[in-house]
Amino acid sequence: MLPGKVPPEKLKEIVFNHLGAKGERILIPPSVGVDASAVEFGDKVLVATSDPITGASKHIGFYAVNVNANDIATMGAKPKWFLVTILLPENADEALLREIMDDLDKSAKALGIAIIGGHTEVTVGLDRPIVMGAMLGETTKEKLTSAANAKAGDKIILTKGLAIEGTSIIASEREEELKNAFGEEFVERAKAFLWKISVVKDALIASEIGVSAMHDPTEGGVANGLHEMADASGLGFRVYWEKLLIAEETRKICEYFELNPFALISSGALLISAPKENAGKIVEALEREGIKASIIGEFLGEKETRVLIKNGKEQPLEQPETDELWKLF
Repeated sequence: MLPGKVPPEKLKEIVFNHLGAKGERILIPPSVGVDASAVEFGDKVLVATSDPITGASKHIGFYAVNVNANDIATMGAKPKWFLVTILLPENADEALLREIMDDLDKSAKALGIAIIGGHTEVTVGLDRPIVMGAMLGETTKEKLTSAANAKAGDKIILTKGLAIEGTSIIASEREEELKNAFGEEFVERAKAFLWKISVVKDALIASEIGVSAMHDPTEGGVANGLHEMADASGLGFRVYWEKLLIAEETRKICEYFELNPFALISSGALLISAPKENAGKIVEALEREGIKASIIGEFLGEKETRVLIKNGKEQPLEQPETDELWKLF
């Protein structure tokens, strides 16, 4: 298999057929394209997710908290509790552990999240640290949603733009090369995309107005995120290239390294499926809060139809086999 997420067909064949005992009170079980699971606890619903940080070596504590918090928020829940496993490479010094913990601490405090446990070790065979997180959140049945709840005819909204996380990772990991190509000011702007990675605010704003489904596109970018939502909901989609948001820094970095921004890791963007009558209101509410947003297309009842309209021509939008980031790392 290629680096990155295990393909959906292998998840269905191998992973989802081996899930232990039948659980009680599970409202949303594991499924392709669904960001988190949900368990009923009286008048509350516990929402749980887990994600590792493997493609970056800088600010990994920040990434770990925010990427996991995003998955909770897309389910209509507030992220509240975090468990973290830190794997350090051999010969790592205390300074690296302090840096990671400082990142975790500051990022969790910013979102009102408590770090309640985990594990820390030095691991044989690693050439960089790896941080794995498990986030827990809380909501009610009425507010609980899922990427599997998109409806045919819903408008698709994208916040912030393509490849937010990918832009920040590449700018940090290839800093000197990009400074030589585009200058220091450009690289600093691209590195600052790191601070756009949270979609908690985006999701809470959209939820208040009314959505069918939300999804946090990560590996494989927005293109993969669209397929994951469509797979989860049994739908197709039509999206328009000219409606996609792409920052100048992202465009130039992707052109320089010959990467497709549509398939580059995109934490920081939020995909929202909303009834037609709510879509415009959601975009307006997001933009009032300084969050760029665009209606990029619609979900279709024909699940085999997954197309991109570019330069007036319709073409199939294939699901990425792997994230574009792995071409560099």
